[in-house]
Amino acid sequence: MELKVEKIKTKEQQDIAFEIRKQVFVIEQNVDPEEEYDQFEQSSVHFLVKADGIAAGTARWRFTDKGIKLERFAILAIYRSKGLGSAIVQAVLADLPADPKLVYLHAQLTAIPLYSKYGFKTIGSQFTEAGIEHLKMVLDNIKP
Repeated sequence: MELKVEKIKTKEQQDIAFEIRKQVFVIEQNVDPEEEYDQFEQSSVHFLVKADGIAAGTARWRFTDKGIKLERFAILAIYRSKGLGSAIVQAVLADLPADPKLVYLHAQLTAIPLYSKYGFKTIGSQFTEAGIEHLKMVLDNIKP
């Protein structure tokens, strides 16, 4: 399977990413659409991962008052466990500005092993976000 990650540049690509997020978060995980789509869509950097030319996953990163937050990682169910998650995490990390102070994310519990492979460490207590259990993770290899 050929995997390709691309930065979203067009409205058509963004619509595809939103449809993937709808399938994964709204339909599969029962997240309220009001919580899924937020005021940060325009200020975020979005990505699509394609498997053999078919858009199958998405993610984004954005600046926050705490640092850089990675968000909205979603892979369509039929493409999971095929390397798409790893491909998009690597692409997002490679796209970040040089020397960020803090890179963090809110990981669904099932995704913690994936993010751990790329240097993220869990911190704090488990919490519920959009009705799903999460842990905060921070990238451990950031230089102060």
